[in-house]
Amino acid sequence: MKKILVTGGAGFIGSNLCEQLVNAGSSVIALDNLFCADKKNIEHLLSNKKFSFVLHDINDPLPKMKVDEIYNLACPASPIWYQKDPVMTLRTNTLGVINVLEFAKKNKCRVLQASTSEVYGDPEEHPQRESYRGNVNTLGPRACYDEGKRSAETLMMDYHREYGVDVKIIRIFNTYGPKMAENDGRVVSNFIMQALKGRPITIYGTGEQTRSFQYIDDLILGMTKMMETENFLGPVNIGNPVEYTITQLAEEIAKITGSKIKIELKTLPVDDPQKRRPDITLAKEKLDWAPKVPLTEGLTKTIQYFKTNY
Repeated sequence: MKKILVTGGAGFIGSNLCEQLVNAGSSVIALDNLFCADKKNIEHLLSNKKFSFVLHDINDPLPKMKVDEIYNLACPASPIWYQKDPVMTLRTNTLGVINVLEFAKKNKCRVLQASTSEVYGDPEEHPQRESYRGNVNTLGPRACYDEGKRSAETLMMDYHREYGVDVKIIRIFNTYGPKMAENDGRVVSNFIMQALKGRPITIYGTGEQTRSFQYIDDLILGMTKMMETENFLGPVNIGNPVEYTITQLAEEIAKITGSKIKIELKTLPVDDPQKRRPDITLAKEKLDWAPKVPLTEGLTKTIQYFKTNY
């Protein structure tokens, strides 16, 4: 039985991952400082002997424990949260990642870094391949996250080259599903909450900018496949290559919720990408992975979760 540490384990992605790992028979430790996570996401796991929770911030050295694998998900992932304390966000992606890597080096365990499509910035290549080096504004309000994750990737590779740490890097594209917070600040949760409350759907920009949305179950499968794959460090894109405009997303959510759609346009935030779509050729080749859940099916499950919980 593997013993697995999930940093950021009470967050949206982390809590879903913990649940899947426990169900698969692993012993799981979720570590989180609860800055933007909610302990209720993992409450149902606390009575399971194979699961435990540790309240801790990775900006402090990790507590002594013995694990076989680490999934490092510790970092706010939506603009509303990572811009709330940008210095802490950058610290988490540098000092925090160093603490995780030092722990991995000492324990001789494999560590998977959850990077992001944001390392591509506002891309000039479309779709984005792993070889694309990005178009990121180092001085902008999003840089704490974009550049932070780029720094995290650098640290992973340097620890691998310098100390032989067994590392994996995935680049996660827009993901949605159950356990998203109602105040998450990302487009799917925003639109669902507005539609369910009968409010106008707020779109920043023209609505013609595009995103590619993957359901949480597809992401978790991609993550676990990457962790289990030998002789491949990454980075690898984990995302759904089907592209939608933001307006199309709003229309689909309105249709599923039965809401009459009324759209309010607001100014696009600084450095917000115009296009975002992964090239997943490498994931298919190396991981035998591709997303399976279509948008309508995933949104229907997510909307039901929001209806039940919020």
